[in-house]
Amino acid sequence: MPTTPINTFAPPFETIELRRQLSAFLDQLVADPHTGNQVPVGNYKFGVYAFFDYDGEPIYVGQTNERLRTRIRRHLTNQRTDAVAMKVLDPFEVYEIEVWPLPQYEALSTSATEAKKHLNWLELNVFKTLIDKSHFHAILNEKDPFEVPDNGYSVPQSWRGRVVSDEVFEIRQHPDTRIARRAETLSLLAKVISERQVQRGLRRTLLTQAKRLAWLAERRLDALASLPEGSEINDEQ
Repeated sequence: MPTTPINTFAPPFETIELRRQLSAFLDQLVADPHTGNQVPVGNYKFGVYAFFDYDGEPIYVGQTNERLRTRIRRHLTNQRTDAVAMKVLDPFEVYEIEVWPLPQYEALSTSATEAKKHLNWLELNVFKTLIDKSHFHAILNEKDPFEVPDNGYSVPQSWRGRVVSDEVFEIRQHPDTRIARRAETLSLLAKVISERQVQRGLRRTLLTQAKRLAWLAERRLDALASLPEGSEINDEQ
């Protein structure tokens, strides 16, 4: 029996670290181009965000009109989004975040038409740009962003940062750990699809996730194949 009492009210170490790193990223002060004031980047109401995995691969793109902080935290800390609930997005995979705020609309209501048009355009632009940079030319989003006309909009300045501490990185970065987690996510997504009548987009996400799993497993196998004969650890010894 353990002699040290366990604090059952405290979240696990990795959860604490995620919240700490996420807060540090969202609380970073940036110069607002319209007021000149220093404001936390996560406080902007309108913006687009993207998540990247441990290989720098883009895995999810979204938009918000309720503050970047609120939306991103909902994805990563309390699982109250369709993307997480449907097993499209695994918060465990998120290593970095990039955000593109639209500060010029800060004084407008969340339903402002002009802000929404620019937001839709920006999400589509970021989505297409990141797909072009992806090894798989795909992102895990179930649905593509809306196609909207280009009304002379421009892509605003973005901020990108890690949300995984060095300590958590050491726990999670091993490819076998990531392969196991990705395989579990793939299985859960397949289960969701088998139990519901879903749209084509979710099946596309399943295929993309399967390709990501196969790619990671193949890299792991290739790395082991390059080792000298007899240098692998024998689990049976």
